[in-house]
Amino acid sequence: MKIKNLIALFFVFFSIINGQAQAKKYIIETVAFYNFENLFDTINDPKTNDEEWTPNGAMRWDAKKYQMKLDNLSRVLSEIGTGENTTSSPVLIGGAEIENRKVLEDLVKQPKLLPGDYGIVHFDSPDKRGIDVALLYQKKHFKPISAQNIPLYIYNKHKETVEKDKDKEKEESSDDKNDADLASERVFTRDQLLVTGLLDGEQISIIVNHWPSRSGGEKKSSPFREAAGALNRRIIDSLVKINPNAKIMTMGDLNDGTYNKSVKVALGAKLKKEQLKEARDIYNPFEQMAKDGNATLFYRDAGDIFDQIMISQQLTLADHSTFRYWKAGIYNKPYMIETVGQYKGYPKRNQLSAPGFSDHFPVYVYLIKEMK
Repeated sequence: MKIKNLIALFFVFFSIINGQAQAKKYIIETVAFYNFENLFDTINDPKTNDEEWTPNGAMRWDAKKYQMKLDNLSRVLSEIGTGENTTSSPVLIGGAEIENRKVLEDLVKQPKLLPGDYGIVHFDSPDKRGIDVALLYQKKHFKPISAQNIPLYIYNKHKETVEKDKDKEKEESSDDKNDADLASERVFTRDQLLVTGLLDGEQISIIVNHWPSRSGGEKKSSPFREAAGALNRRIIDSLVKINPNAKIMTMGDLNDGTYNKSVKVALGAKLKKEQLKEARDIYNPFEQMAKDGNATLFYRDAGDIFDQIMISQQLTLADHSTFRYWKAGIYNKPYMIETVGQYKGYPKRNQLSAPGFSDHFPVYVYLIKEMK
C-alpha cells in the first residue's frame, strides 16, 4: 500500500475514534464544603455561649446583619461549580459553624438557593458555642437512607500545661475554642456527621467534619485532631467492612493542613490516586494544591488548606459507568476577597460593621459519569 494511502487510512481511523469520543456525554455533579463562619441567629440560647451573636452582644448581631449574612452565603453556594462544566449549584453541600437547624432553614429559603430545593441533615452537637456541622442536599438528586452523628470523645489530660504554654504557641485567629468540662475534662467539640444515601440512584456515604481547633497552640492541641482523624478512619473502615465497594467522601474544616499527622497518619490520606491499593484507602486532591501554594484561609500572611474533601478508592477508578471523581477546586471569586487594608487578599470575613462571607474559602469536587 502506498504511503499516501496509509496516511489517508490513518486520518479516517482517527476521525472515527475522535467522533466516538466527542459523542460521549457525561453527567457532572458538584459536591462542596463551606465553613459558614458563625452562622448564628439573633436569639440568645441559654444552653450555649452565643451571647456575642445577639443584638446587644459584641458583634451587634441584628436582623439586618443576619439577613445580609444569609444572602452572602447563598450567593456563594448557588455559584459553586456552575459555569462551563455545570449549570446547577452543588447537589451536596457540607457546612460547619452552624448554630442550629433554623438558620439552615432560613438559608435554603434564600432566593438564590430556592431552585436547588435543598433538604437538610443536621444534629445538635455538644460544642459549647453551639456550632454544628450539617449536610444540605438537592432533593431531586439525593435521597438519604441513614444519618447519624458520631461523637468524638477527647479529654484534656494536661490542662494546666496547656494553659501555661498558651501564649507561647501559635494560635489561629478564630472564635473556635476547645472548652473542657471541669469535672471530666472532656473537650466538647463537634460530632462527625455520617450520611448515606442515593445520589442519582447510586449509594454514597458522606462524612462532614469540623475537627477541634488550635486553641492553646497547634502542638498542644494536635492530639485532639489526631483523635478526630482516627475516628474518621474507623468510620470509613466500618463502611468498607459492610460494603467493600463503598463510595465514600469525607469533607470538612479539619483545622489542620493536608500534611499534618491527623490527615496523613491518623486518617492515612494519600497524595496520589495511584497510591490507593485497597477499598479503605483515601485520596486527598487538596494535598497537591497545598504543595502548589493554594490556600483556603490565611493567618499572619501564611496560607493553608484546612478545608478538604477526600475520596475513597472506589470513586477514583477509571470506569465511568458510575460516578467517579473528576477534579477538585477552591472557590475564591474576587467578590469574596478583601481588596484593601491589613487583610488584603484574605477571605472577606465577618466584621463588626457588616457581615462578610467567611474566613474560609469553600472547596468542591466534581463527580462525573458517562450518560447511557
